[in-house]
Amino acid sequence: MVCPSLSKNSNPHSFRYIWRHCVQKKNTFKPINMTTTLVIAVISGIALLLFLILRLKINAFIALLIGSITVGLIAGLDAKEIIGTIQKGMGNTLGFVATVVGLGAMFGAILEESGGAKTIADFMISKFGLKKAPAAMVVSGFLIAIPVFFDVAFIILVPMIYALQRKTGKSLLLYAIPLLAGLAITHAFIPPTPGPIAVADIVGADLGWVILVGFLAGIPTALIAGLWFGRRIAARIHVDAPAKEETQELLSLPPIGQTLSIIALPIFLILLNTITATGVFGIQSEWLLQAIALIGHPFAALIIANILAWYVFGIRRGFSKKQLFDITTKSLAPAGTIILLTGAGGVFKQVLTDTGAGELLATSLSDAGIPVLAFAFISAAIVRIIQGSSTVAMITAAGLISPLLIGASLKPIELACMVIAIASGASIFSHVNDSGFWLVGQYLGISEKQTFKSWTVMTTILAFVGILTVSLVYVLV
Repeated sequence: MVCPSLSKNSNPHSFRYIWRHCVQKKNTFKPINMTTTLVIAVISGIALLLFLILRLKINAFIALLIGSITVGLIAGLDAKEIIGTIQKGMGNTLGFVATVVGLGAMFGAILEESGGAKTIADFMISKFGLKKAPAAMVVSGFLIAIPVFFDVAFIILVPMIYALQRKTGKSLLLYAIPLLAGLAITHAFIPPTPGPIAVADIVGADLGWVILVGFLAGIPTALIAGLWFGRRIAARIHVDAPAKEETQELLSLPPIGQTLSIIALPIFLILLNTITATGVFGIQSEWLLQAIALIGHPFAALIIANILAWYVFGIRRGFSKKQLFDITTKSLAPAGTIILLTGAGGVFKQVLTDTGAGELLATSLSDAGIPVLAFAFISAAIVRIIQGSSTVAMITAAGLISPLLIGASLKPIELACMVIAIASGASIFSHVNDSGFWLVGQYLGISEKQTFKSWTVMTTILAFVGILTVSLVYVLV
């Protein structure tokens, strides 16, 4: 059968044209070879991406671009269309993500250098007491990972859990697992950390809603993966802290009130803008609404937080302007990698959209009865287990999921649930191909087998509790 929309001037090799004008609109022509080719294009692109990263050790940024080009070529895009898709995907994604990730990295670096992270941990232990120190570690990790990268925050706080183990004589894992759970949950679930920011931008979710859903999913996840599992594994594996070494201590630390206030400020402003936009406050003044919209945008909220951190944690604590300049400049190096990865993920998403592969996947999922939330989790989990990096897993899965959401008319909170579902899948089963696996094992002084039994199991519990919680939120809304 010939598609009635296909004229002699149409390109019969344009799968995007055939899909949109024949399959989607007319629903009278569905050539098996076209559908098969689109599926092959997606599978080939992902397979090539993983091969380049795992076997050839090519940087994930280049690998994502090559994978995107491969999908486009197999799906029938010409050279001009592929280049335009790369530019469009990269530009649309980085316009938001680059700004937010850069501002967040500088903010976290100033907090780290000033001792603000240690202030929070000390305060939590003093308030919770030794008996409830594991709970203090969960809360500390949860808060500190908001402005500071996971690995940096863990290294900063390792001396704290060493001291707790030496004082109580209990297994180091009793304090390490709750701390790691708090850090990992915030790193994956709560903006302005880079992962959820990148995914939120790719799938079109509002950051305020992502923060709300991230906290809702993060609380039970921290209780189960951190506290409950921490107690169980500490009872089975006793680990002593390494021999004490002389370390240089900070002479003074920032006040806890200042530290918590400045960390909370950008989150509060973003949430205020999100809630105000729903009309729940009934504000009628146009200028007030505009003011809240401005200061509550992640750009402005993080700029305000940076200025306050620069002055309160920097200038007032004796840092020179040159020192602060060097600190913030250095912080942009790791941020640059995340920004480029996110841009390449945006390209992958755009290729799936422009070829019609995303629409095909959406229809296939619908016909198979697979909920898109489950597909978001599973796709992120598969990439995470195969290649190790949670960031690459989140960005790859977001690129796959985003085209499926076009025309789905999801509520803002449902889009936020998609972000957390992807984040949950991308956190699962950290093992030998993940740098975090070796970082944890090294600093805790445990074997690979013990790292599997503690850290790997904890990340798996985190992933499943996260997806179960967010699924409940998704169903209830």
